[in-house]
Amino acid sequence: MTSSDYTPFAHLTTPNAPLYRQVMRAFLAAKERFAVHLRPEDVYAALDAGSRPADLEAVTQALDKLVEWGNLRADPDHARVTAVEDFYRRRFIYQLTRAGEAAEAALGTYDEVLGRRGELQAVALHDIVTQLRALLVIAAEDEPDPAKTYVALSVLTARFTDLADNARAFMGSLQRTIDLHDTEVEAFLAYKDRLIQYLERFIQDLITLGGRIALLIGELEEQERVGPLLRLAAAREAADAAPEDAGRAEAVAYERWAARWSGLAEWFVSGEGRDSQARLLRGRALGSIPQLLAVVRQLNERRAGRSDRSADFRTLARWFAQAPDDEVRHRLWRVAFGLHSSRHLTVDADTLTERAASPEPASTPWSEARPLRISPQLRRTGSYERRGRPRRVADRGEAKRRLAEIAARQTEETRRARDRLVTGGPVRLSRLGELDPLAFQLFLRLLGDALASWRPGTTTTAATSGDGSMEIRLTVLDDGSTAEVHTCEGVFSGPDHLIDIVDLTVGPGDRTVPASAPVPRRDTAPRLAEDR
Repeated sequence: MTSSDYTPFAHLTTPNAPLYRQVMRAFLAAKERFAVHLRPEDVYAALDAGSRPADLEAVTQALDKLVEWGNLRADPDHARVTAVEDFYRRRFIYQLTRAGEAAEAALGTYDEVLGRRGELQAVALHDIVTQLRALLVIAAEDEPDPAKTYVALSVLTARFTDLADNARAFMGSLQRTIDLHDTEVEAFLAYKDRLIQYLERFIQDLITLGGRIALLIGELEEQERVGPLLRLAAAREAADAAPEDAGRAEAVAYERWAARWSGLAEWFVSGEGRDSQARLLRGRALGSIPQLLAVVRQLNERRAGRSDRSADFRTLARWFAQAPDDEVRHRLWRVAFGLHSSRHLTVDADTLTERAASPEPASTPWSEARPLRISPQLRRTGSYERRGRPRRVADRGEAKRRLAEIAARQTEETRRARDRLVTGGPVRLSRLGELDPLAFQLFLRLLGDALASWRPGTTTTAATSGDGSMEIRLTVLDDGSTAEVHTCEGVFSGPDHLIDIVDLTVGPGDRTVPASAPVPRRDTAPRLAEDR
């Protein structure tokens, strides 16, 4: 495109730019009311009374300039001609051109993006879970409904796009807040508590729902249901295309839907050597909380009158500027930074006598000056003192081997504890059996994560471990029974629940009931189905 193609933006850099923007906004408002043409008096009446020009002539001149730049089009106004004199009088009606409308749309998008602060939408996570479950139900049908498929995928894409865009905008505005670029100190101190609570609540929802979304995406992809659903949506989207373009439109629509699904999957599911965007967002949000607290601490120190490094450097710069000569500045430099001459070059009485008898001018080049005699011991070791034999380098190979063995043993013990806790499906807590100390500690952490998300009136909850390796689902039972978990250190007892522990590090196709997990009896199977 040439520079002449951008002339509709010329009104932004002129001295009368605010008036031009008001005039263009008046035409956009008229377009929303399905008004095509406007006369100068119509535009004058639509302007804000506080910034409206004194006479109509200024508006007419602004309209003519916008016609010259290509934002508007002027047509002769013959509707009000009642006499020959009116026919020769200069009268025009104005309407938006395609270039002017495109320029205003671009400016509207710019203003919207520039003013967006963004937000972390926990509700969007719930909506994504709901739509993924709906897609599972639709995919399970013998002949999935194209309309339902298209609507579910459209809503899923819209909610995911809003979540990603708003999260990116929020983290950018949060970083600017941390850097104190766009906030006042008092406003920040009053706002930081609510911000930290907001971050903690979203992080908890992201941990809980992010793992659930990843499982639903994996279930759809492993059953090879995604491709047919995307093709149904692409076919419905291309249904209104011309017959000769139907095949190409459907192929383009399918590529677009496949790219959207790939973006959704990569946002929630980590790959080999790549963390998901949800995990990166969680880490970024977690890291911002200590940064906020550090900023608060820094602000409190400033308000208490304590100086910081930047204030010290500014004070030192003023001292340098106020110094009377270079000698004082050199002394100030040495005192401030501790940089002195080479102290290891000792000058004795004989050297001073020789220099007094035959001084060396400061302008003498190094290559022509008399050499300075340095002790061979100093050149060899850097010190006048004789040093003893250096200590031998310690061989830490055995210690490293023992540490590697300890790490491998701990990893294996943790894996066995995870395998012991995996239930292979919902079971009663009372059927969990006896646990060794390591498995019991892991079970208590999972149970604590699940109970932390419990709310009044909740009957079912789910939580993911801090490292994202396990998920626990807990459901209340109404029979009033009590569960006991036996360990070598005692008995853990409490109300019985329906519990389902899943190892997220293993694919759904590889998950089997471990040999150590309790197997439900036949007489309890109907009761378990009823509880679920």
